Amino acid sequence: MKTYSMNQLERYPIYLKYFKELRDEGVEVVSSPRIAAKLGYSEEQVRKDLQNVSLEPGRPKKGRSVAQLIEDLETFLGYREQTVAVVLGVGHLGSALLNFPAFSEMGLSLQAGFDTDPAKIGTNVGGKPVYPMSRLGEVMQEIGASIAILTVPSALAQEAAVLATLGGAKAIWNFAPAQLEMPEGIIVENVNLASSLAVLTHRMSLAKDKGNR
Repeated sequence: MKTYSMNQLERYPIYLKYFKELRDEGVEVVSSPRIAAKLGYSEEQVRKDLQNVSLEPGRPKKGRSVAQLIEDLETFLGYREQTVAVVLGVGHLGSALLNFPAFSEMGLSLQAGFDTDPAKIGTNVGGKPVYPMSRLGEVMQEIGASIAILTVPSALAQEAAVLATLGGAKAIWNFAPAQLEMPEGIIVENVNLASSLAVLTHRMSLAKDKGNR
């Protein structure tokens, strides 16, 4: 079984976006040097990345089919199969995610939101109904949701995640600033905005120092 590094997995959606742009421009074949030059990767890195997901081998000096690369990447990333997900916590971030139209292109079908605020329950956000948290397990099973997206306050994250797993969630996409303790077999992907911002500002500081030398 092939294994993939986190950096490698993060690159695949970037490749896919670029290949779709090429397709829309009418480009049918693309070479590793062209991809590397556009995306800022090494040619060797591009070749290894694409070889790991491609059904067809690369053709030296001829390039790869853009259409085939798109198909291979969409299949690998699961974009060709719709995975049902729900959002727990319909505040600013939760509402933004429910309104984000591109998720469907990535194979993610957001079908409902959940909250404890009576003013939000019974409303629709992005065309999706908002239910009370008390109905989480019931609704998740009805719609076949396997991913729960957490955008609740940190103090509520653990309880919400547990309720989601009891409702059938196999994976938690955690935007809450909290470390979750989940049973074995439950996949957790943490999105730490504070850490990401810290990296960004640190890199800006390094760039500023370099420019002042």
